[in-house]
Amino acid sequence: MRVLRAVLVGLVVVLLVAVAPSPGAAGSDPLPVGTDVDYQLGGAVDRPEHVGILVRDRTEDPAEGRYNICYVNAFQTQPDAKRYWRQREGLLLHRRGKLVVDGRWGEWLFDVRTPTKRKRLATIVGRWVQGCADAGFDAVEYDNLDSFTRSKRLVERRQSLRFARMLVRRAHRVDLSVGQKNLAGFDGTTIGFDFAVAEECARYDECARYVDHFGDQVVMIEYRDRDARRACRDFGASHAIVRRDRALTPSYEPRYC
Repeated sequence: MRVLRAVLVGLVVVLLVAVAPSPGAAGSDPLPVGTDVDYQLGGAVDRPEHVGILVRDRTEDPAEGRYNICYVNAFQTQPDAKRYWRQREGLLLHRRGKLVVDGRWGEWLFDVRTPTKRKRLATIVGRWVQGCADAGFDAVEYDNLDSFTRSKRLVERRQSLRFARMLVRRAHRVDLSVGQKNLAGFDGTTIGFDFAVAEECARYDECARYVDHFGDQVVMIEYRDRDARRACRDFGASHAIVRRDRALTPSYEPRYC
């Protein structure tokens, strides 16, 4: 009887593993293809019907009838949130008693080096992601996956990827697809990312590195005419590409392939 029971338990485990979804299988529908994209982090604005994908900050509302991606700065602080993070400074990265800053944007880096801090940070980011889901977004974009490269060698790549995996699972838990932002060449599908947002990939010759892993599930944003022309020439027939102003001002008229 014990042998039979053990066999039955083993069969149940095998069946559960067989039907379990893959890391990237959860979430909403994939990115629509054959449409255009606009990157609206500077402010939400209406676009023509051919623009089927919109990326907006998590503080904005999604647009009805479009595929809406919710922007979340998941590895660094937002410049306007300094007061919030001063009250949680123990979760931020320090070097010799000073906060480590991404100098280009003036953003403080999250300290993801320990399991405890990763868990606490994931709880905070998870609340933002829940807000995206409650608002009606289809997906979330996690910015600054490559922040460890600006950490003065304090944060290891593997620590950032462990944190990223936690965030991917939290988004999938509320039925949001998840976009990888930055770290070209890393196959984000291995930890559950569903698509990629590739900013200036033509300028830095990185577009193919995202496409190799995500296929047509890549949106591309360029800020210079020659880079946009190159992206459109190489990927315009299969991918959503937009030429935007670097400030992402709502009054700017974007151009598409």
